[in-house]
Amino acid sequence: MTANKEPKPMKQEIYISVDIETNGPIPGPYSMLSLGAVAFDAEGNELGSFPRNFHTLVNAGEHPETMEFWNKNPQAYEETRKNLVYPADGMQDFNKWVKKFNGIPVFTAYPAGFDFTWVYWYLIAFCQESPFSFSALDIKSYVAGLTGKPYRQCTKKNMPKRWFPAAKHSHIAIEDAREQGLLFINILKEARCQSL
Repeated sequence: MTANKEPKPMKQEIYISVDIETNGPIPGPYSMLSLGAVAFDAEGNELGSFPRNFHTLVNAGEHPETMEFWNKNPQAYEETRKNLVYPADGMQDFNKWVKKFNGIPVFTAYPAGFDFTWVYWYLIAFCQESPFSFSALDIKSYVAGLTGKPYRQCTKKNMPKRWFPAAKHSHIAIEDAREQGLLFINILKEARCQSL
């Protein structure tokens, strides 16, 4: 008769809040200009940050609607063109950075459908793997599940003001990644209180 084995304790989740800036709607024909990532533990402690600006992809173009947005936000666009690295180098650095944390990395974004599509494409193209597997946590979806409200109503303007950090959205990837990460941590803490 064998003794019951205790289940192995699960590693803690590390929330990697990610924001990107691009010059078009999809990766490949267009380029990711910036990637900002900030890692948080479940208590909201910041564990590290990763900012990178990228050279554009070879033979890729610029989408006119996206560039119209940048023309209205020239200072933020200028920030994306500083200290450029090649995508292969930047994504390999990012892959290593994510893996260094002692926990399970959870890609977290708003909207995750956009940011994860780009980051996953770049990871597979330049690293042949993703430390996040195929999944990402979408903050808007999390709010819909938490509140029971229709998904389309779970926009930032309809979220409680108490969830938001003091920092405002700047369209600078590392700043927005930190702001959105803190937003998620505040929502996560409130969800835990409700489940007690």
